[in-house]
Amino acid sequence: MTGIEFGALALIAAHVVLGFIATVLVSANRRPSAAIAWVLTIIFIPFLGAIAFLLVGRSRLPAHRRTQQRMMNTMLLTQTSPAALPPDPSSEPEWIASITKMNEALGALPNVGGNTAELIEGYTESFDAMIRAIDVAQHRVHVEFYIAVLDDMTRPFFDALARASARGVEVRVLSDHLSGFLYPHRTSTQAFLRDAGVSWHAMLPLRPLRGQWQRPDLRNHRKIVVVDGAVAFTGSQNLIDETYLKAKNIARGLHWVELMVRISGPGARELDAVFITDWAAESGEVLPFLDIDSTAPGNIAVQTVPSGPSFDNDNNLKLFAALIHKAERRISITSPYFVPDESIQLALLTAAARDVSVELFVSEIGDQKLVHHAQRSYYQALLKAGVRIYLYQPPAVLHSKHFSVDDDVVVLGSSNMDIRSFSLNAEVSLLLHSREFAKRVHGVEDRYRASSRELTLVEWEQRPWGEKTWDNLARLTSSLQ
Repeated sequence: MTGIEFGALALIAAHVVLGFIATVLVSANRRPSAAIAWVLTIIFIPFLGAIAFLLVGRSRLPAHRRTQQRMMNTMLLTQTSPAALPPDPSSEPEWIASITKMNEALGALPNVGGNTAELIEGYTESFDAMIRAIDVAQHRVHVEFYIAVLDDMTRPFFDALARASARGVEVRVLSDHLSGFLYPHRTSTQAFLRDAGVSWHAMLPLRPLRGQWQRPDLRNHRKIVVVDGAVAFTGSQNLIDETYLKAKNIARGLHWVELMVRISGPGARELDAVFITDWAAESGEVLPFLDIDSTAPGNIAVQTVPSGPSFDNDNNLKLFAALIHKAERRISITSPYFVPDESIQLALLTAAARDVSVELFVSEIGDQKLVHHAQRSYYQALLKAGVRIYLYQPPAVLHSKHFSVDDDVVVLGSSNMDIRSFSLNAEVSLLLHSREFAKRVHGVEDRYRASSRELTLVEWEQRPWGEKTWDNLARLTSSLQ
């Protein structure tokens, strides 16, 4: 046997061993589809595939971060707002209690009544509402955004933070570390906060020399503003210009359409608990809850559901799937990135087969090409099942993230209906149950429908083969979790 032949046999043997080890290690506690995708990647691209798996193959944060999350959960379960009112069972669906019990077990936050909730549709109107709340803050302001950029549109918001800090209010800001490098004005934004006396920390920092490292694409995608623990905002909107300051977006005239909600009452305190947990993770400081009156003259029940790679379960996935299965009459989903896992896709197809009216709002154009093509690969099965798909018309990009079930249940927050939001991103969702509030959300859905065109199965099946090929190839990448 020559040296070349021996070397070839050694490589083949190493390849076989690598494939076997990959099959055993990758399949542990992983969805079969994701495991198969990773194993095939490692087998067909042996060394690069293995390196890729080592970099992005783990969908949970390091053990110490997960331990810290469990410790904070224990603390939160014992510190429910003393002003929280139990929801009125007579005004709720009979099945909602089982859902809220599951959410509390997963996310450590209770279902609380006595809230008011206001929808905010306009981009600048959302900033204006948050600025008004910040300008009357007396104790502290907590701000957490996936993207936080000081630009011409957001400057009034940052100025409000500076004014609050100047009058002695404690102002704390969290923003995602990696996103800070993907958008402009990172240095000037941080300098402004520092000069204004605002405490700022990066979320999920990637600083290997300081021992701060995890899978690079595990990101904190939450959007939260809490004032004095009594008023809070959350939803889909980031703290950045509505064009996201990208030249291609500006050239195409694109702008983002968002939906935010303003909560007054004990529900705001639960959103503050999510901020307090993230602040402790990034700063090491565990903040106390404010002992103030957070009651509101409202009758809306709200439950905050945090989720993400610091938890042991996919909290939002379980919530979404459970609600879809509970639906009796209608389901309306709005998600800019719709790449469901098997359980969500099957739940929607099953709901349609049960004669539940199901509709999906997505943008006709996508700002992320690979995700957009992966999303499109799910349309045909949905259309065949009777799901109605509405394409929101450009130059708007529909970025809102919410869905409603029947006549009185709504979920609204930062979470997309995709695998990334289910497993990789830290997200926050609000479960709201109130017929009056749900009616307002249905009004938003009516306006989306008027600004969209309906996609038909005939049209979809006749699209060019090139598009079908890209859609199907992109779908394969969605399982590499």
